[in-house]
Amino acid sequence: MIDSHCHLDFAVFDGQLATILAKCQQNSIKDIIIPGVCAHDWQRLLNLCDQYTYLHPALGLHPCFLSDHQPQHLQLLAQICQSKTLCAIGEIGLDFYHKDSDRSTQNQYFSEQLDIAEQYHLPVLIHARKSHEKILNILNNYNSVQGIIHAYSGSYEQAKRFLDKGFKLGFGGAYTYPKAHKLRSLVNKLPLHAWVLETDAPDMTPSMHFGKINQPYYLNDIAKVFLQIYNSEQTSNSTLKQIELNTITIFPHLQRGI
Repeated sequence: MIDSHCHLDFAVFDGQLATILAKCQQNSIKDIIIPGVCAHDWQRLLNLCDQYTYLHPALGLHPCFLSDHQPQHLQLLAQICQSKTLCAIGEIGLDFYHKDSDRSTQNQYFSEQLDIAEQYHLPVLIHARKSHEKILNILNNYNSVQGIIHAYSGSYEQAKRFLDKGFKLGFGGAYTYPKAHKLRSLVNKLPLHAWVLETDAPDMTPSMHFGKINQPYYLNDIAKVFLQIYNSEQTSNSTLKQIELNTITIFPHLQRGI
């Protein structure tokens, strides 16, 4: 399996990485995408991924850390794309949860990072909270950009529009809670090719580990919930294989070994 979104570079995992990665290998998690959120952490993330062939770096300026971003970070991101092999631009996006959020500045950083993704032919990892319609409108200007809508929480109609644009939808911890009726109902309404699995560790801990720090090896538990919700005559193995192929559609370099 592939964890399509995991913040293994966060300080909460310091000193535990060897143990965590060993448990991932034991649980058949063979690749992990690590998205960046702030420029001051990018080098740390790149150094981490240089140590392990199954950790894959994405770099981005997250909308929830707006005060940490500077215009020159966009130039730095473009420079890194020229010299480093990134698997994506991300985590980027729009977060309109708080009414006083600086939407104009968020829009600017988001659009300029989409420009970079388009220029360097990279997929994007998009954070979307209370902003799906705005993101869909912006993506109309980027017909060649594809990626993943991380922790998807929009409507069924919006999901279909994202799929039409070549995006996949992230299924993670939020879906594991039995009361998440709206989210869980999407699984069977949408085709299997819509979904990828993710943990968002250390955040968005799944229900069976509530109160704990989320871990990438919890991906197995998230996958089990997906299989429980997804009603199909296919075997569990073929369903999970299709989800793996969905992820590879976004990150073709993970094709090795398939």
